[in-house]
Amino acid sequence: MTILIPILGDQLSHGLASLRDGPQGDAVLLLMEVAEETGYVRHHKIKIALIFSAMRHFAAEARAAGWRVDYVELDDPDNAGSFTAEVARAVTRHRPSAIRIVEPGEWRVKTMIDGWSEHFGLPVQILPDDRFVCGILEFQTWAQARNDLVMEFFYREMRRKTGLLMTAEGNPEGGQWNLDAQNRAPPKRGVRYPAPLRFVPDETTQAVIALVAARFERHFGALEAFALPVTAAEAHAALAHFIRTALPDFGTYQDAMVTGEDFLFHSWLSPALNLGLLTPLEVAQAAADAYAAGTVPLNAAEGFIRQIIGWREFVRGYYWLEMPEVADANALDATRPLPEFYWTGETDMLCLSEAVRNTRDNAYAHHIQRLMVLGNFAMLAGVRPQEVADWFLVVYADAYEWVELPNVLAMSQHADGGRLATKPYAGGGGYINRMSDHCRTCRYDVKRKTGPDACPFNALYWDFLARHEKRFRRNRRMATAYANWDRMTEDVRDSYRASAGTFLETLVPAAPGWAR
Repeated sequence: MTILIPILGDQLSHGLASLRDGPQGDAVLLLMEVAEETGYVRHHKIKIALIFSAMRHFAAEARAAGWRVDYVELDDPDNAGSFTAEVARAVTRHRPSAIRIVEPGEWRVKTMIDGWSEHFGLPVQILPDDRFVCGILEFQTWAQARNDLVMEFFYREMRRKTGLLMTAEGNPEGGQWNLDAQNRAPPKRGVRYPAPLRFVPDETTQAVIALVAARFERHFGALEAFALPVTAAEAHAALAHFIRTALPDFGTYQDAMVTGEDFLFHSWLSPALNLGLLTPLEVAQAAADAYAAGTVPLNAAEGFIRQIIGWREFVRGYYWLEMPEVADANALDATRPLPEFYWTGETDMLCLSEAVRNTRDNAYAHHIQRLMVLGNFAMLAGVRPQEVADWFLVVYADAYEWVELPNVLAMSQHADGGRLATKPYAGGGGYINRMSDHCRTCRYDVKRKTGPDACPFNALYWDFLARHEKRFRRNRRMATAYANWDRMTEDVRDSYRASAGTFLETLVPAAPGWAR
């Protein structure tokens, strides 16, 4: 009897649970390029090209390994346009006795799959996605035993579970779990930043790029810079290149921003990791091995590993714990529409224009650009968090809802009221000046606090604290900020709020329908 095995576009791992028994004559792999997935938000052109190219390469590798593969291309004239409709066509073609699939990463896809058994009249086996270090039920058990969700404590459990950077006695290497205090150095003049490994598109990728250029001309971004890995072999080469050339300095400078430098010491591996071309354990193990070999300092290995088995696993657990209610959260009652410059990059704030340019050109920006520039501005300005989350989902090649929504809506916008993060990630121009070189050549003066020539982040920061004083004054992590606010005269406070209001009136909202 035939078993139909659908493989989703972010499940491109040959060690996937549904494939673990190896090629079987009675099994058919089904991979589907469907319009529904390109259009539920209007994804960056690079993201669509990446996923389709990686899917086509994965299918070719699966065939070479002996699997029967049924592959539906987007321009197939019979393409039905959705997962469920394409599975229905495959059921008609192959008449399977059952469907076997690994649990999806996104809530909306889960609701589709949950209805398949009744819809098709077939048993549907949904397997746990054990590519992650922490299973969904495991995280829920951990969370239910605690009053508060604290990533640091979860991260320590993952270190113990994996043994990464642990001594034989069960202690963290170096005697400390977290070396974040050593990972905040500002950029220095004269530092040379290694270029990430780039891949020349092969014939398959070129065909996909041509398809995307023709079908998705109105989508955000450009395709000229496409150079991402589209196979596991390429992804492993990119990982090795990062470990050798960039990881040694990644820890120290991971929060820095430099004008014209899009990657600095960052890995650019998240698109491959979130597709399944790499697994979190092999990525984290490579960093741990480099530390053990003496080629990478501890603060770099620990900082990188914390992002992979700590934060990434934590936000996935949070997503499945809090969905679907958290998708509508808006604890700060933010209602402003997304500003137009998030699409055009046309703003005199250099930090923001640089982040949007990088995003447009590469479908990428590193975590401080996303959190403390793009996200911080949106929160301070009171932009509706669902619009911010939609924008992030559209523009980044590594954005899937399970990882994007918690990071944006809960962490950067504090829309969940502090369930994920104990304080809002709010900052003024001083933070950006300290962690970047942007302010040196920006039209605005970061040292001015108010007025038309002052950095807008300065007044927006204090206006945000004033608007939400009732909510945040008792937060112990905000005590210093409110103590400074209390020392200001009433005239100074009024000038901050007036300056913020004047600036906010200049913001032009994005055109309607930009996301979908």
